[in-house]
Amino acid sequence: MNALVDWRQYSRNTDFASEQDQRLRSFQQGRLLGLRNNRYSWWTHCRELADYILPRRYKWLITPNQMNRGSPINQHILDSTGTLSARNLAAGMFSGTCSPTRKWVGLHAGHIDSTQTSPISLWLAECERLMYLIFAESNFYTAMAVFMFDLVVFGTAVLLIYEDFDNVINCINPCFGEYYVDIDGKYRPVIFYREFTYTISQTVDEFGWENCSSMIQQFYDRRDGAGLTREVIIAHAIEPNTDPEKYGIPKHFKYRETYWEWGGATNPQSGTSSRGFLRKRGFNERAAIIGRWDLVGNDPYGRSVGMDALPDIKQLQQETRRKAQGIDKGINPPLVADVQLKNQPASLLPGGITFLQGMMSTGNDGMKPAYGNWKPDISAITADLEEVRKRIRDTFFNNLFNVASQFETRSNITAVEWDMRKAESLIMLGPVFQRLYNEVFTPIIDRVWGIMVRANILPPPPPEVAGKNIDVKFSSLLEISQNAAQAGSIERMFQITGQLAGIDPAAVDNLDIDMALGIYSSLLNNSPRIIRSPAQLTQIRQARQQQKQAEQQAVQMEALTKAGANASQIDVGGGQNLVQRMVAGG
Repeated sequence: MNALVDWRQYSRNTDFASEQDQRLRSFQQGRLLGLRNNRYSWWTHCRELADYILPRRYKWLITPNQMNRGSPINQHILDSTGTLSARNLAAGMFSGTCSPTRKWVGLHAGHIDSTQTSPISLWLAECERLMYLIFAESNFYTAMAVFMFDLVVFGTAVLLIYEDFDNVINCINPCFGEYYVDIDGKYRPVIFYREFTYTISQTVDEFGWENCSSMIQQFYDRRDGAGLTREVIIAHAIEPNTDPEKYGIPKHFKYRETYWEWGGATNPQSGTSSRGFLRKRGFNERAAIIGRWDLVGNDPYGRSVGMDALPDIKQLQQETRRKAQGIDKGINPPLVADVQLKNQPASLLPGGITFLQGMMSTGNDGMKPAYGNWKPDISAITADLEEVRKRIRDTFFNNLFNVASQFETRSNITAVEWDMRKAESLIMLGPVFQRLYNEVFTPIIDRVWGIMVRANILPPPPPEVAGKNIDVKFSSLLEISQNAAQAGSIERMFQITGQLAGIDPAAVDNLDIDMALGIYSSLLNNSPRIIRSPAQLTQIRQARQQQKQAEQQAVQMEALTKAGANASQIDVGGGQNLVQRMVAGG
C-alpha cells in the first residue's frame, strides 16, 4: 500500500496538535466558513433542481443523526420527464466521452502514438492497455456515470480519485450541497472543501482510533456498541499547497489534503477541544476533479442544462397536478344534493343506492354534479403536457441522442456509418466536450498515471522515450466521425481499384497498399500489432521471393530431367540413343 500513497501524516492524538497543524486548521476552518457564506445562494438555487429532478443527490442527506431525513424526498415529482431526460443526456455524455466499449484516450510521445509499429508505439499501447484495465476493474466508470448525472442537473460535479491497494484507484462522488469549490488566479476550479457525515465506526475505521479526538474514542469504546452508529460531521479540504513551510507539508507536493472533526453544523468543534487533523497529506496530482457544464463569469460553479429546463419542469408538475385533479373531478365530482339528504345516509359507491322521498313525483334529481354536465378537457391538457415534455427533452439535448429513431436504417448499414451519424448529432455539444477534456479528463489521466508510476505498474520504457513528454489525446465522437469519413474514402478507393483491376491489372500499381492499410488501421484505432513493421514485411517478402525462386528452379530441373529421360529413349542408329550421340559430339 505504501507504494501507492503520495505522502501521508497523521496527527496522532488530535487533542494536542502541533503549531503548524493549528495554523493550518485555523486557516481552513475560516476558509470553509467563508465559502459557505459566499456560496449559499447556489445551494438554495440547486435545491430546487434536486426537488424536481434529482432528489437523492443533495446535501440534506448529510444532516447527522436524523432518523427521517429521507422521508420528505420526491414530493415535487409527479411527472418524471425531467429526471428521465437528464438521465438520457448524462448517458449520452458518458458514452460520448469515456465509454467503456471504445477507446477514448490515447498516449503520444512526440509525433508517435500507439497505433504505429515502432517500439515506442508498442510501449504506449501496453500503457494504454493497463490504464483501461484499471478503469474497468475499479469503480471509475460507475463514478463517471454519477458524475455526468450531477453535471447535467447541477452544472458542477466533483470526482475524488484516491489510491487503492486492491484496484489501484478508488473514486468517490460527493453530492452537491456538501461541498464548496473555488477557483485560482487562472480561473481553474482547484479548491475543494466539504462537510460530510461519518458514523463513529466509520471514522475510526478510516482514520484510526489513535488519530481521533477523545470524544470519538469514548463513543467507540462503549461496551454496548450504541455509540458506533452515532454520526459526526467531518470537514475535508483539498487545495494547492501554498506556504508549505508554514503548514508543515513538503513543498514538492502541488496539493494538500486534510480531514478534521467539524463537530457541529455552525460552531466548529463544539463540544471538543481537538485542534489537530484526522489526516494530513500531500498529492503530486490533483485528487479532486471538478467539472463544469457552462461557465458563468468568474463564478466557480457552472450553469447547467437543468437550470434551463427548470421552468418547464415546474410547469409540467403543475399541469400534471391539474390533470390529475381534472380526472379526479370527472371520476369523483363535487356534488350538490337535495336538503332532504342532510343527515341522511347517501352512497356514492358504484352500484350504491340512495333513497329519496317523492323522487318520482317531483322529478327532482336529488343529487347531481356541481358543474352539471361539464367535464374537464383532459385531451387538451394532455396535448399541452406533451408540448412541455418535448421542450424539456429538447432542452436536455435528448433529440441529439435519438439517432436510431430519427434516421431510416438499413440492413446493410456499417458500424462506420453508424458512428458518423451519432457523431454528427453531437456537434452542438462540442464546446462542452472540449471543456470536459480540459477540466476533467486531463487531470484524471494525470492522476491515474501518477498512481501507476508510484505503484510500479507501467512496463519499462524503451530508451527512445527518454527525455520525451507523454501527451494525452482524447477521442471524442466528433473525431471518430472525421476518422470514419476518411476510412470510408479508403474503402471506396479499394473498391474502385479492385473493379479496375478486372479490366487492367496495371491499375493496382497506382495504389500503395501498405501505406493505405496502415492509415486505415490507424483511423479505426486498431492495435499496432495488427500491422507488421516495414522490417518484418521486407523479411517476409524476401523469404517469399526466395521460396518462389527455389520453386522455379525445381520446376526447371524437373523439366530438364524429363527431357533427358525422353532423349535417352530415342534411337539414332548405330546402337546409340540421342543422349549418347550428344555426349559423343555427334
